[in-house]
Amino acid sequence: MRRAYGKAQRPSFGRRALGTLYAARVVFLWLLVAAGLAVMIAAGWHWYGAWRDNATIKALAAGEDVQIDPERAAPAVLFARAYYLLRRDRVDEAQVLLDQANFRADARTRVLMLYDAGNTRLRASFAAIERGKFDRATSLVNLAKEDYNQALRLDPQAWDVKYNLDVAARLVRDLPQIEPSEEPLQQEPRKDLWSDLPGIPRGAP
Repeated sequence: MRRAYGKAQRPSFGRRALGTLYAARVVFLWLLVAAGLAVMIAAGWHWYGAWRDNATIKALAAGEDVQIDPERAAPAVLFARAYYLLRRDRVDEAQVLLDQANFRADARTRVLMLYDAGNTRLRASFAAIERGKFDRATSLVNLAKEDYNQALRLDPQAWDVKYNLDVAARLVRDLPQIEPSEEPLQQEPRKDLWSDLPGIPRGAP
């Protein structure tokens, strides 16, 4: 008896289209899940970074000598670390952070950092005057003036910066001018220097 074989039935166009749509839907769902995971990971990393920065700022404010990476730290962390260093007269270390802030920090943060740096140098100049080191004092005051002037270029309306710049300018103008001499300087520091500097406060700026 001869067995009859029929031709294989081809799937219709509609069935093929449905299969394609189903496959596309599966791929789309996987892409959607992957995108959702990426967003969650990014949000989590951002939250962790903010938490870490806040912890660093809090520790610096409490007086802990927390080290940071100047090239990667957020502007707020740069400011907190610079403030910590300047309060301890570690100006050279703070200057590295000021240089980094020039590239990445907003104008307001840069003004505050420059203001703090100028104040630290101005305070150091007062101490140098008390010791009779007028050349050192003049150098420090000029550096403070540079900090204040740079801050005013960023914010011309910063009144506190203007006031301290005026103090620095009058301080340099009124400092005694020491003539170079071949003989060792025997003169004692002037005790009445502060009375010769009208408007110059004895305290910090």
